[in-house]
Amino acid sequence: MTGNLRLQLTVGALAAFAIACAPATHTRWLRRQPALLDSIERPGSFENFRSSSADKNWKNGNDDRRPIKPGETLTIADLRGPGRITHIWFTIAAEDPYYPRSLTLRIYWDGETEPSVEAPIGDFFAVGHGLDVPVNSFPVAVSSDGRARNCYWPMPFRKSAKITVSNDSPDKQAGSLYWYVDWQKLPSLPRDTMYFHAQYRQEFPCNTGDYLILDAKGEGAYVGTVLSAHTDEDSWFGEGDDRFYIDGEQEPRLRGTGTEDYFCDAWGFRQFNNPFYGVSVWEGYNADDRGTAYRWHIPDPIRFHTSLKVTIEHKGVTFRPDGQIKSGFEERADNFSSVAFWYQKGKAKRFATMPAAPERIVRGTTIEAESLLNRLSCSPLAVEVQKDGRFSDSAQLFFNPDEQNAFVEVPFEVPEDGRYVLKADLTRAPGYGTYEIRLDGKKIGEARNLRSAQLAVKSEHLGTPHLAKGGHRLRFVCVGGGPEAGQKTAESGYEFGLDKIYFRKVFPRQ
Repeated sequence: MTGNLRLQLTVGALAAFAIACAPATHTRWLRRQPALLDSIERPGSFENFRSSSADKNWKNGNDDRRPIKPGETLTIADLRGPGRITHIWFTIAAEDPYYPRSLTLRIYWDGETEPSVEAPIGDFFAVGHGLDVPVNSFPVAVSSDGRARNCYWPMPFRKSAKITVSNDSPDKQAGSLYWYVDWQKLPSLPRDTMYFHAQYRQEFPCNTGDYLILDAKGEGAYVGTVLSAHTDEDSWFGEGDDRFYIDGEQEPRLRGTGTEDYFCDAWGFRQFNNPFYGVSVWEGYNADDRGTAYRWHIPDPIRFHTSLKVTIEHKGVTFRPDGQIKSGFEERADNFSSVAFWYQKGKAKRFATMPAAPERIVRGTTIEAESLLNRLSCSPLAVEVQKDGRFSDSAQLFFNPDEQNAFVEVPFEVPEDGRYVLKADLTRAPGYGTYEIRLDGKKIGEARNLRSAQLAVKSEHLGTPHLAKGGHRLRFVCVGGGPEAGQKTAESGYEFGLDKIYFRKVFPRQ
């Protein structure tokens, strides 16, 4: 049996297994593929086994979690082949709010000392940026508001398989790791069976030239891409084309027409999930917004015999220093990260290594507003700290004036000259007013109506101003109440809540 046919049968078995988990909107495609069920009707010869975090006292115990201290690695499976991993499940509770990026999944085949799978747990399951977000696709599915991660990639091995999870956080414990690794013990594997691989890579910010997703040597088939972007500039980042250089070709044999086109979408991105493609994270088109897209080449694997190089341009809208559009198709300095998924015969080339956990997140400076209580100015003096678990760090600054034109002004400092993304997390609730925002005396955009039927905190993007090193001030001025402006009632008051301020230096405009 050829390697290509073996891959097709393996992928067919994957799709057949997924039919039981597919939502109703996806089953129409499956019903047109009855042959995919053959792998269930004639499953072959194997014995089922599982490695899990189950309490060793399986009759009476219920302590099924395992902690991982900062800097430590836990082996969650050490299997003896021949065999095939068919399902991996995780749920995790950790102190690090970005734990999906600081916990690293590694898989080693047949006693190799270098991993064939190396990726942050979140990115491996198609969600970047250290976020918990649901995903509904064929090879990976994430539920429980992003906390239950499932993988159905078939992973064969001849001699052994070792799976580890490392807590790469320098100071935060992963207190509860739960897992299943379901696998089949096989009598043998065909000689041309390929091994599963996945490799994380990042550039913060992107270097000049195309962004590299995969650089493989040997024979195999490419089966998936997860790409995440954390922007440094406003507007659309995704005019870049995907390019596949197969078997040493100097020109890409497969050439794309745009980033969203490669991920099977069109006219920009929006959040959605499909069996073979989707956008798990999408915050918008402002600087500092985040997005993650996935593309599974399950029906259309990309075959290579000696090598495969996969790249994508990082081009889009750029701006002049004065904020005017410079180009609609020019390299940008956004922050890209990715996971490449492929099957390959034998040992794979190492083309990337994992950065330290603190380097995997694009970080800014966050100031909890309540910490500024003794440094702010206001008119009238009507500011207090309001405690509520719905706010960041369970508190916000609460301003409750009796009249329009009242203001509260808070200070912040930047460490050096530069262009900064600036945000303020403002509360919306009944009785809240309409407020104008001023940075160092200059009005920012239109006034914000903060009245809402229910309490909610929303991050307001305040632009990417150039800020000189040192102190600056944000002033919030009451310019109206609810519909009956000028009449302060429970339904149309002047209340205001500031949860936190955030700023991050971004790449300078050329």
